[in-house]
Amino acid sequence: MHIRLVPISILLCLFYSCQTSFEETTVSLDPYTIEEGFEIQVLAAEPLLKAPVAIDFDAKGRVWVAQMPGYMNDIRGTGEEDPTGSIVILEDLDMDGVADHSKVFLDSLVMPRALAHVYGGLLYAEPPNLWFVEIEDDKPVNKILVDSIYAVEGNPEHQPNGLEMNIDNWIYNAKSNYRYRRVNGVWQKEPTTFRGQWGITHDNFGRLYYNDNSRILLGDYVLPNTLIENKFFTPRASVDKLLTNDQRVYPLHATTVNRGYAKGVLDADSILVNATAACSPLVYRGGSFSTAYEENVFVCLPEGNLVKRTLLTFTGDSTKAKQAWEGKEFLASTDEGFRPVSLKNGPDGSMFIVDMHRGMIGHYAYLSPYLKEKTEITRLDTLVNFGRVLKVKHIDGEADFAPDFDALNGAELVSLLSNKNGWVRDRAQHYLIFKEYTEVIDDVKDLTLNSTNDWSQIQGLYVLEGWNALTFDLLTDLMKKGKPNLAAHALVLSKRFTSEENKEKAFNVFNDILDRNELGLDVYLGNILGGWMLIDEQKFTPLFGKVLIRNKKNSTVIEAVLSGLAGGESRIAKNKIIMESLMESEFEDKLVRTISNIKEDKLNTIFTRKSINEDNRTSGAKMFYQICASCHGANGEGIDGLAPPLKNSEHVNNTERLGLIILHGLEGPVHVNGVKYNINLAMPGLIRNESISDKDIADIISYVTNAFSDEPKTLKRERINELRSVKSSSGAEYNEEELLSLKTN
Repeated sequence: MHIRLVPISILLCLFYSCQTSFEETTVSLDPYTIEEGFEIQVLAAEPLLKAPVAIDFDAKGRVWVAQMPGYMNDIRGTGEEDPTGSIVILEDLDMDGVADHSKVFLDSLVMPRALAHVYGGLLYAEPPNLWFVEIEDDKPVNKILVDSIYAVEGNPEHQPNGLEMNIDNWIYNAKSNYRYRRVNGVWQKEPTTFRGQWGITHDNFGRLYYNDNSRILLGDYVLPNTLIENKFFTPRASVDKLLTNDQRVYPLHATTVNRGYAKGVLDADSILVNATAACSPLVYRGGSFSTAYEENVFVCLPEGNLVKRTLLTFTGDSTKAKQAWEGKEFLASTDEGFRPVSLKNGPDGSMFIVDMHRGMIGHYAYLSPYLKEKTEITRLDTLVNFGRVLKVKHIDGEADFAPDFDALNGAELVSLLSNKNGWVRDRAQHYLIFKEYTEVIDDVKDLTLNSTNDWSQIQGLYVLEGWNALTFDLLTDLMKKGKPNLAAHALVLSKRFTSEENKEKAFNVFNDILDRNELGLDVYLGNILGGWMLIDEQKFTPLFGKVLIRNKKNSTVIEAVLSGLAGGESRIAKNKIIMESLMESEFEDKLVRTISNIKEDKLNTIFTRKSINEDNRTSGAKMFYQICASCHGANGEGIDGLAPPLKNSEHVNNTERLGLIILHGLEGPVHVNGVKYNINLAMPGLIRNESISDKDIADIISYVTNAFSDEPKTLKRERINELRSVKSSSGAEYNEEELLSLKTN
């Protein structure tokens, strides 16, 4: 089948009048060092962009960018709540490979953080909402609210993001325990495992990867949502796993980091040792790098001005990662403005880097005194009006071609399911589903059954799932004939066909799978057998026992089995044959705890958490600026005649003393770091303010100790409540002498 592959430049020319010259920003790449065999190009730069944080590609291969210029314009985060964000479309009107124009699609947004081209429109996150808009002539129409509590108010570092369409047709997020999809025009939302902080990606099999500040790579050993069917059991050994203990980074120069004062953060040359701001991992699936790079994971380290490469190893029941090299990185720069915050596979097989190119990338609520002092010298906080999208290519890679998905018919899309570029395969799968090209169903079934490409077969399988065209006969064929990866997916999808009618076929094919003795298949077979045991306990329990007993020391299989047992825990606990073989085992321990959770109605938290609450330091920072900064100063340096400094104050380092001061107030004079401050005015306590809760005071303490001392601390709400009754002898504000006489921690 012939596929119309159209160069991106020609596509752009078709949509815009071709002109000969445009002004473009010239960016020097001299400060950048990239691995041999690769080259880096500037796709777009300021003034076209300002603080980009995420990108996606439309049907024609154009880059759409979410921008957050309201983030950290200065040390205080001024303007964070202003509607200055936008989503723009980059255009290369002179067709030289560098964007020279940007078209605004949406503006007046407050901190937009994620976007995805799905279902012929744009899904995007603007806290607290998740929106979907259709697109007509590059303009938004028919705006739909998908979720009103997608991301509640709070620190942008800790709000859901990602919008990653996985192979299973669900859209996943980092910093969230929900996933989304649209079926027959109706948006669905359901719980999933809570994952990561900023950025999320998937491999060819459909496993998810993510990370957080200090851990370069986390991931699930198993397919998403396969181990959470039992609401009273919480898997811990097979999801949200640290994939490597090596958090070492290798910057080219000494970079300014928030906790640089702490022991071990910097080496003797003031160079960062371990990750402190890891984000946005990407499983490379582009097909145009050399074979050694396929399914490598690249990770953004903006605090070190670098992008790291890691290698994955799959064992069937787990995934391991290791750094590609010691002593160097895939891409690193001496430009401290280089802030890679997001990575993306592209239509042409390249890897795209979103460079926020901003001086301050840590939120003001978390900034340490050390970093603030460094910034006064480096003036990094003045680096605000920049932003770039970079493109990484292999020097031997093929020419830039991208299919125009809007111009393809069903048969052409089916052909693209075998493309070497995972991005193209994913998009072809999605277009077949949402455009409902069911006239090619026989072609999709043939590919799913007979292709020699594992990944094409899996993606074809999920086209059928998206069309609601699966049958148990097809799935059993795939279980029998398919390689382990395909058979595993067939097992997962067979759950919806658990019935009396299908039990004989199921029993026969499950015995065949048991005979294969494949660890990866045992994980998913063990997971589904619990449902079949509810249909026919006598028939399927021996199979269940065989899977479990031969894997009785395997934590992933044990968790898979327990998740699939929903409703059948007590019957297994009473089965002497199975339990005598598993006495004092991990399975017995977790089974007992699960049964206890059922009795106590104690659910996995993903089924009780409705949204992510604002973190304490952020809410504390807001209250500090509202209540305290007018006297103590925004930087905690104090104001003559009004209040002493907070920076490195011994009263700040003692959280109980600080709690007493905030609650009951303090009258002068007072000493800070040996200096006497004769303050004529007494600081009033907040105890009489009924709108200020114990949590509010705990949040203020959390922020103040972080912002103005080298040792961030907290004080429990329960202790704050107790301190409400610890009043001064006068019943009014404390004086320093009486405060110091109290025994506090």
